[in-house]
Amino acid sequence: MKLLINNVRIHVEIHGDDGPVLVLLHGFTGSIREWDPFIQSWKKDFRVIAIDLIGHGKSEHPMDFKRYSMEDAVRDIDEILNYFNVESAFFLGYSLGGRVALSLAMTYPNRVKKLILESASPGLESEEARSKRRQQDHQLADRIKVEGIESFVTYWESIPLFAPQQRLPEAKRDQLRARRLENSTVGLANSLRGMGTGEQPSWWGRLTELTVPTLLVVGELDQKFCVIAEQMSERLPNSRMVVVENAGHTVHLEQIKKFDKIVIEELHNRKDV
Repeated sequence: MKLLINNVRIHVEIHGDDGPVLVLLHGFTGSIREWDPFIQSWKKDFRVIAIDLIGHGKSEHPMDFKRYSMEDAVRDIDEILNYFNVESAFFLGYSLGGRVALSLAMTYPNRVKKLILESASPGLESEEARSKRRQQDHQLADRIKVEGIESFVTYWESIPLFAPQQRLPEAKRDQLRARRLENSTVGLANSLRGMGTGEQPSWWGRLTELTVPTLLVVGELDQKFCVIAEQMSERLPNSRMVVVENAGHTVHLEQIKKFDKIVIEELHNRKDV
């Protein structure tokens, strides 16, 4: 279904009729379809709400990049919870979706029962790093607009962060590429400009305030985000970290069964939160 949320149509899917609510937030260039391998498992005990973030999947992609800010993305999710009369929920976010989920927890802590953050970060700590990343993201956004979605996806697949995906079967890689190509140039470019890592608020200085139970999931082959997760776990007062063997940045894609087991065990162990 498409909901009119703060004047933008956001695509949302509901799976399961009963149980605690689990909200799923995908990564950059992704969509709701990222979670297809898990829906049958998770909907048995949870009411799953999967969301296409603004500019992604079947959600609308406005021309004004300012509407893509992290603050607006968080308000959108708050309004979606209101629409479904959900007071609080479990949140699972991957990469960009993890940054959104963490931002929601920092902004509306009463909305979040617990967080599962896969390959996510609190943004960048220094203003110098944020400024440099903003410049890089704006340049990449310009490249998307000029070269088009297919050229960009080819480039995106080749960056070192996703090197472990090359070990996936060809059929899975083709499926992943097809999902990425379903996005629009405007949506992806404006997502980078509006809520890229350098543009979003940095939460590093406030992680000690977040008491929500938090699970940090990273792949052992993704050394950059292993380091980030370790640094986050040192500051988050109620967190633990799981490193998944033989996985890179996209743990949920590269190790489906292990990821499913991690999520189910964590949610069942902490249902009473």
